[in-house]
Amino acid sequence: MRHKRYDCDFGCPVEACVEVIGGKWKGVILFHLLGGTKRFNELSRLMPAVTQRMLTRQLRELEADQVVARKVYPEVPPKVEYSLTAFGKTLEPVLRTLQGWGVNYLEQITQIRKERA
Repeated sequence: MRHKRYDCDFGCPVEACVEVIGGKWKGVILFHLLGGTKRFNELSRLMPAVTQRMLTRQLRELEADQVVARKVYPEVPPKVEYSLTAFGKTLEPVLRTLQGWGVNYLEQITQIRKERA
């Protein structure tokens, strides 16, 4: 659920951040857009497990939060490109840190999940 206001005391900056980049696909979308502008189908190919509906939804939420810019070209068939806004680019250090953590702990995470299954 998306909040309208952030008026709690402790933890709200983290909550605000997680609300913008949280979810299964938003971080992945943003990470791929760090490499530059992508079309919808490019993003879809980079994330084969995401449904078209979910990708569209996540992109719309990122666009509404002004993290991602959507550019539509007036041609047939329609050409739509997605890129990070200047505000979205400020997330790069956060995404790179998450990437580094994932690289360092991927084996451990995999082992933990195997043991749990």
